[in-house]
Parts: sequence; structure tokens; C-alpha cells
Amino acid sequence: MKTLILSLLCALTAAAAGDGFLLRGAVIHPVSGPEIPNGMLLVQDGRIAEVGAKVPVPKGVRIIEAKGLHVYPGLIDSGSQIGLAEISSVRETVDAVEIGDFNPQLRAIVAVHPASEHIPVTRANGITAAVTAPAGGVISGQAALIHLDGWTWEEMQVRSPVSMMLQFPVIETRGGRFAAQRARRPFSEAKREYESRLQQLREFFEQARRYQKAKLAGGPGFATDAKMEAMLPVLEGKLLLVAHAVRERAIREAVAFAESQKVRLVLAEAREAWKVADLLKQKNIPVILGPTLELPLEEDDPYDKAYTLPAELHKAGVKFAFASFSTSFARNLPYQAAMAVAFGLPHAEALKALTLYPAEIWGVADLLGSIEKGKLADLILTDGDPLETRTQLKQLFIRGREVDLDNKHLRLYEKYRQRP
Repeated sequence: MKTLILSLLCALTAAAAGDGFLLRGAVIHPVSGPEIPNGMLLVQDGRIAEVGAKVPVPKGVRIIEAKGLHVYPGLIDSGSQIGLAEISSVRETVDAVEIGDFNPQLRAIVAVHPASEHIPVTRANGITAAVTAPAGGVISGQAALIHLDGWTWEEMQVRSPVSMMLQFPVIETRGGRFAAQRARRPFSEAKREYESRLQQLREFFEQARRYQKAKLAGGPGFATDAKMEAMLPVLEGKLLLVAHAVRERAIREAVAFAESQKVRLVLAEAREAWKVADLLKQKNIPVILGPTLELPLEEDDPYDKAYTLPAELHKAGVKFAFASFSTSFARNLPYQAAMAVAFGLPHAEALKALTLYPAEIWGVADLLGSIEKGKLADLILTDGDPLETRTQLKQLFIRGREVDLDNKHLRLYEKYRQRP
């Protein structure tokens, strides 16, 4: 009987502690402030309850000894198709593109596949959250910020939508990368197509504004339209408009368009943002940078232009975040930032561009991006700098719950390592 009572008391104590734990002895890197050597971090109910050099230890809480290790906030991929695409060459496994040019009503979140093999592979490199976005057409639909853990898309959702995706029209006379490898089409033809798509975009926004006025006016003849309803948060400034605009001309035109429509703009994959850095700073427009481990945009560009772009934007005072704009290579996100450090970006800024800055850009800085009291306990425990390829991830927590680091790559590594 005494044993039974003791067991019940232990069970009650464990239940009282919930999913809480205390990390003790690690170097804590809050990102938003100075690092805390030999620090303590208390997690309760999925959130950071206390963090500091000395933290009161609640009775019965699980203690994780982490001496010699480092604690960082989970990394955030600010642009991907994680959960929407599995094998790019197999159409049936890709759910990121829909027919038609204007699809603002499409919601990426409901198409996320929680059992995607890419999720645990990406997570094993310290990435705990990602923006997953639709593509195609002109207005592709609504992107979602998701946790890389959960049985359903409802469990994975952090915030949805976080933005409306716009593929800004460009004059495209060629396909591919280098001139010798691509066939050109007449400039006049490309310009006509560009002007037509740009005019269609303006008319679509005007149509949305007329719908907005009609809805406010009410009346018996008003009929709800799913596409127009999806545009209202953009017009009201409640939802970001993310414009994919790579070159200088497209960037300038996207900025002018957003200003004329009075919408909140974020630029994505702006490879020539360095040419308009002063404008972006003046307009306070953030940039979601694509991979730095890329070839030059043009054959006569400096070989290291993609490497130095983050440092140039930092010097100009432009806020930016890193993104993979990929699925299978999203796992390399920390190393994309590391290359920028090698070419002039301060290490602290690179880390913030993977954590705090994306949280600020996407409007979730109260939940993610740094190790502060009250935020969600998205944490990674490492044996070194997460930007270093030799660093090993020891433990990972999402919403305070430890997540298994097993993944397909690890299983294949173990399989072939043991080959006779």
C-alpha cells in the first residue's frame, strides 16, 4: 500500500511539473541580448518561464545537464515549400502550384503534409519553423508559418496566413542562367506580355477595392467572392504582400506598385537589392534573401556577389532574413548564412537573420526568434556554433517538447556505415 501511495505521489508530482524542464550549465545565446555563460533556462507549459545565470528550480522539475553545450533559439526558414512538395519531378507529390494567374484565396497551410520526409531532415539541422508558400501565376496565394513538428497541419500552424505571395511581372526574353545556354525571344513580344500582366495586376487590385467598398456599403445585391475576400487583409494593411522581384527594375517597380496601392511590402529573392539599398532603407522594406551559395546572376557579375549581398544590405541598414526557397535543400540554410559571414556580414547579424529578424518581419516576435521569458520554447542544444558544418545538434525542442532527431539521411548513413 505504501508503495502504491508513493507511486501515486510521484505521478502527481510529475503531472504538476507538466512538460517542464530546466536546462542547466549551457552557454545560452538569447540573440536579443548578451550570451549567458553557465546559464539556466526553465521551460514550463511549452514556454520559456525563466532564463538567466541563476533561476529558481521548481520542485520535481526535470533537469537536463548541459554543461559544455550551447542553447540557441530555433532557426527559421523564411521562404520554402516544405510540406507542399516532396519530389519535384513527380507531379502528384507537388501541391504548391495551382492553375490560373490570380489565386489569393488559396491557403498553403491546408495542403501541408506533416509526414513529409523533408521535415525531419530539415529539422535535424536546427530549423524549427518555416514559411511555406504557394507559387505560380501572378498572385499565388497565402503563405503560412509552420512549426516543423506535428501530426496535423493544425498542430504545425504558428500563424496563417503570414503573407500574400506575388510573382511580380518582369520582361523575360530568355530562360536559364547564362546567355550561351538560352534562346532569346523578341524584346517587343516580351514587353507586351509584361505590360499585359502588369495591367491585369492593377485591374485585379482595383476590382478588390471596388469589392471592399461594396461590402462596406452592404445592400441586397452584394455577393461574397472568395478571391476578393482574401485580398481584403492586404488592402487593409493587415497582411504582408511578399513580392518576388529579382532584378533592379522589378524591385523598383514592385516598391512603386506597393506605394501606389498603400500595402505593406516585403521583397523576396531580390538578388539586385544592393543596387537599391538606399531606397529600401528609406521605405523601410525588408528583404527575404535567397541562398548565398549561388552562381552570379549575370556572367559578368563578380563571382562573390551572392556572398556579399547580405553584408551590403546590413551596411545600408536594410532588415533582411535568410530563406532557402527550397524543400530538399532547406537543411542547408545555416550554411547559407555562414557564407555571408565569411564575406563580411557580422556573425551576430547572421544569427539574427535566421531567428529574430524573421520573427519580426512575420509579426511573431512575441512568440519566436529569441530566448526570452514568455516566448515559445523553440530551442536547439548544440556542441558549437550552429553555422558551422562540424557542429552537432544534441537536442531540439519545439513548443517545449523534445523532438526526435531521427531522419532519412541519418538512417541511410547508419545503414551504409555498417555495410560489410
